[in-house]
Amino acid sequence: MKRILAALLGLFAAGCDSETIPPEPIPGTPLERGRRYTELFYEGEADRLWAHFTPELRKLFGSPAGVREFAANMRREAGTERGVLDEQAIPWLGGDLYHRSASFSGASGPVWIEWTMSVAGTIEAFEVKPGVPEAPTRSLGYATRTALRLPFTGDWFVVWGGRSTFQNYHAATVDQRFAYDFLVVRDGRTFAGNAALNESYFCFGQPILAPAAGVVRAAADGIADNRPGVMNAREPLGNHVVLDHGNGEFSFLAHLQRGSVAVQPGREVRAGDVVGRCGNSGNSTEAHLHYHLQNTAVFGAGEGLPAPFSSYFANPQAVERGEPTRGQHIRPH
Repeated sequence: MKRILAALLGLFAAGCDSETIPPEPIPGTPLERGRRYTELFYEGEADRLWAHFTPELRKLFGSPAGVREFAANMRREAGTERGVLDEQAIPWLGGDLYHRSASFSGASGPVWIEWTMSVAGTIEAFEVKPGVPEAPTRSLGYATRTALRLPFTGDWFVVWGGRSTFQNYHAATVDQRFAYDFLVVRDGRTFAGNAALNESYFCFGQPILAPAAGVVRAAADGIADNRPGVMNAREPLGNHVVLDHGNGEFSFLAHLQRGSVAVQPGREVRAGDVVGRCGNSGNSTEAHLHYHLQNTAVFGAGEGLPAPFSSYFANPQAVERGEPTRGQHIRPH
């Protein structure tokens, strides 16, 4: 469930929060700023980009010459941009994320370019990688029969959600085609204090609720929570609960906190019942909730189904029924 980043040319550069303030932030909307950063990168204007990099990003590149070398390597490997296939900007952790999918003269498929930008004008992350196609599905027009509610209370953030692979890396897999990852964000951060402790993460230990009535088909509770930044790929779901809602629709709630799972197989639950607490077990690098709906109770052996939720707020509009998307802050109505 955790995407393994495979950046084009083997370089993924990511920064962190920084007090650095660039001399003159590039004006415009997030979409316009992302376009301008991309133009500067193509043009080899490394010094101008460097002025906006966080110290962490500068450390990864080493110097403006490192940025120019990266741009030159990209041209050798992918050629030049022939056209923009898609571009969008979304709110992201107190800033904005710009995504551009483009065709290149020397690349067999789309290339993605992404900039993570703070409101202060710094560039906190920069990534170039091959585009990832969506998995085939017969369910794009599927009408979900189960009335689903959000599986938590309070304000949560959609890390991954949507029908495209930019919005949702899960969309590249058949069984998790419409999956979500949720966590809690405050002031643009997912934790406070020591990042090496699960207890520092705002969502860790938060109650996780049944999204609808159903029968528990599977439950696991003995898997240790990971140290943040380290995944347990051998047990991808970690501690989890699988609910049978009838009509061939099964909910998967994963990465729960060890010792928190409150239900056993065969038990009937009602919508809103506590089934466990948010944790960091399984294929997870930090505390979050993974949720998806599929047409079997066996992980990896079914087809993902759309999972629209009823009666919630998103940024902060009221939604009667909808599918949360990446970058949204959501909470139950």
